[in-house]
Amino acid sequence: MTRTASHPALQAGSTAVITGGANGIGLAAGLHFSSIGMNVLIADRDAEQLKVAEEALQAAAAEGAKTLASACDVSKASEVNALAKTAKEAFGDISVLMNNAGAGMNPGKPWEHTEGWKKLLDVNLWGVIHGVQAFVPGMLDAGNPGLVINTGSKQGITRPPGNAAYNLSKAGVIAFTESLSHELRQIEGCQLTAHLLVPGFTYTGMISQFLPEKPDAAWTSEQVVDFMLKSLESNDFYILCPDNDVTREMDERRIQWNADDLIKNRPALSRWHPDYADAFEAFMKK
Repeated sequence: MTRTASHPALQAGSTAVITGGANGIGLAAGLHFSSIGMNVLIADRDAEQLKVAEEALQAAAAEGAKTLASACDVSKASEVNALAKTAKEAFGDISVLMNNAGAGMNPGKPWEHTEGWKKLLDVNLWGVIHGVQAFVPGMLDAGNPGLVINTGSKQGITRPPGNAAYNLSKAGVIAFTESLSHELRQIEGCQLTAHLLVPGFTYTGMISQFLPEKPDAAWTSEQVVDFMLKSLESNDFYILCPDNDVTREMDERRIQWNADDLIKNRPALSRWHPDYADAFEAFMKK
């Protein structure tokens, strides 16, 4: 993984706060930031994994870099507000906020399991909103170069059948982050920017529950973070990651087909409609 960063927010002595930081992409980002001398606060609900992750951060930290781990349930605004207070007291101004915490449970069909739907949205969507509302005012007041990185999903873009609640939560993250980016641009002289991280198939703790070994098609969390860093250096808003099975070109074709459902008034999610199977296959081969 790259061990330097040209973005002014990603410098030794700056501070990053990462939710969902006990494993996967969040931990990989934390390890990188620590290794270049940044102070890092990781937050997670899993106290056991959090302790292990904190030890890893301490081992990776460059001289002078400080690390901290804090238990936090991002679905609760009060806990995220407390996290912001902890970060400020420990490190001062925050340069990087990475709203990365997420849940992958499947509560079922749109008319099923109201509480399950709410629980998923509370983590995946409201967790991001809580993070922005707790940290961004202070980041704006500081007036320093800064980054807000919200973790989305390709499922929020193309919305494949299988887990409608997850798709909805990640589609919401896209819309929210786009609006955040726009609003920040309206502030004269603002040095804080928002970015949407869209991983491809990545072998994280969420996936390892079902697959004990990394599939060949999946990227590692470290690969995702490396791609993210390069994209941030280019000031990309949409950080659309490939993987070992899906190329950028394939992603673009799938996204285009999905957008054309609306433009061409096809049935919803026509990519998975039997009447359009041949047309989609031909489209992907163009």
